[in-house]
Amino acid sequence: MYYKLSDFISDWTYESESTIKVFSNLTDESLSKKVHEKVRTAGKLAWHITTSISEMMNRTGLKIESVKEDSPIPAKVSELVDAYKSVSQALITQVKANWDDAVLMKEDDMYGEMWAKGKTLGILITHQTHHRAQLTVVMRLLELKVPGIYGPSSEEWAAYGMPAQE
Repeated sequence: MYYKLSDFISDWTYESESTIKVFSNLTDESLSKKVHEKVRTAGKLAWHITTSISEMMNRTGLKIESVKEDSPIPAKVSELVDAYKSVSQALITQVKANWDDAVLMKEDDMYGEMWAKGKTLGILITHQTHHRAQLTVVMRLLELKVPGIYGPSSEEWAAYGMPAQE
């Protein structure tokens, strides 16, 4: 739950940059590779993260039109990253232009429940983090390099000349 827009903007900036780091380590080929019948492809996970921003935040009255929920998954990582950057920036632009700290306590109907806008912002971040974590597991299964987000990845430990923690 956020009570100050500046706190959300600070957190979102870090989380958005982290998501871009993860997306940038995907390959065009990895976007459509299935690792298991019950696991989304890397492309579907990344696109879900991207489209959820406008889908969720438009329910709060913001107008984020840069990425449509039903648009097809990009075939190229560069297009995916550009779409994510666009919707992420549109979110910040809309929040700064239309909200202040007081509005964070106002509630919206979110999926049949009433959520304060500050709660919705918190859930948006945890939703992104949840699916980004799923994506990093898929990336490991596809033998792609995974960047560290909240600490070094195994590749980064190796670059430091240290054994990865198991």
